[in-house]
Amino acid sequence: MAELSLAAPPVETPEGTTLSHRELLWALLRKPQFVVCTLALLTFFAMAAVPRLFTSVDPRACDLSRSRETATAGHPFGFDVQGCDYLANVIYGARPSVLVSVVASIGGFLLAAVLGLLAGYFPGFVDGLISRTADVVFALPGLVALIVILNSVRNRSIWVIVGVILLIGWPAGMRLMRSTVFSVRNREFVLAARAVGVPPLRILRKHVFPNAMAPLLAQTTLGVGALVGLEAALTFLGVGLQPPAISWGSQFGIAATYRDTPHLFIWPALFIATMTISFMIVGDSIRDALDPKLLR
Repeated sequence: MAELSLAAPPVETPEGTTLSHRELLWALLRKPQFVVCTLALLTFFAMAAVPRLFTSVDPRACDLSRSRETATAGHPFGFDVQGCDYLANVIYGARPSVLVSVVASIGGFLLAAVLGLLAGYFPGFVDGLISRTADVVFALPGLVALIVILNSVRNRSIWVIVGVILLIGWPAGMRLMRSTVFSVRNREFVLAARAVGVPPLRILRKHVFPNAMAPLLAQTTLGVGALVGLEAALTFLGVGLQPPAISWGSQFGIAATYRDTPHLFIWPALFIATMTISFMIVGDSIRDALDPKLLR
């Protein structure tokens, strides 16, 4: 019975009614833009996981005699500089963008959540150590630091890029989580759990984290789209993925050299823009659904 009485209270709307997880899901599904963008993202995920569902052409099967040709029958995106089917290249290029954005977002959420929980719940030495470290990292110019670090790595894989993004990008999420934990740690159900001797880690896991995670989750989903563009920008600048890896960023880099061939730029730009906007709309919808002040 003590465990039941100490459970974190459910989210309440301005009208005072309890908002269940099912109602949160229904609030999202009632938004057409959320449904459309979620389907678009599922398509991109499928494209990254099983590209052969979308094309049977080998992206590295090239014919130089067809270099930079425009769309023809059976090749709706035309051909790239080496005469490879551009549709196949754009489809296979989805995997790096999806992996970098999704893995970096999940990793960033977990890292920021853990450090933010510790900093917010344990004031003093723990908070000071984490916060001052975050200040140092936060003071670095983000993109410049990414370029310098990645430029010093000889073999840059997807996992190396994700690791460097996590190394540079965690302070903002940690600060948000820390500030939210400050507002939760002195609420009645947390104080009651402390009074009956519940261990701190259990309090953090069962009571503090469920009530403090919403702002960080919303920020993370909104930031996934920016990571798609960041991966493309790093590869375009020559510090991202290396040949023979296929990615939208490397296609941008090639398209910049051949400005008289617009289809080399249009298709990866369209895919990046669609994926980025979809992530942002989904993130915005989740933020609205998790904010009781915005519920109607």
